[in-house]
Amino acid sequence: MLELTMATLSGADAGATAGMTMAEVPSEPGAVLRVGRDGAVCRLVPPQDWLFVSRTHLEFRCGADGVWTVTWLRGSQPDPASEVRVHTGGSATPLPYGGAAPLPRGGSGEIVVQDRSGPRSVNVGFYHEG
Repeated sequence: MLELTMATLSGADAGATAGMTMAEVPSEPGAVLRVGRDGAVCRLVPPQDWLFVSRTHLEFRCGADGVWTVTWLRGSQPDPASEVRVHTGGSATPLPYGGAAPLPRGGSGEIVVQDRSGPRSVNVGFYHEG
């Protein structure tokens, strides 16, 4: 099972959440969860005017071995308006534009999508049952 919790943070009061949503899906090969502004294909959707988040920004996909991977999907622009970092085990690792990273089985962490032009972020917490 992969559980995701999304919080949107904005403005000077970075500790306050503008909204929080949750999604979960069994760890079955081929299972997919997406995060982005397009509510037709994404289970977790930040505010529509947050253009630093692509229509489909992050994709969580379960592989044949039951391990989940997060991918920062390339959008229509050659350069992204955000930065993405994966926080696990006390460290933060940048996720390259178009890149992917496995999520630790039986672990938790957070993926942060940070607006490059202002103090806004989408924080996606994850828990991957082992």
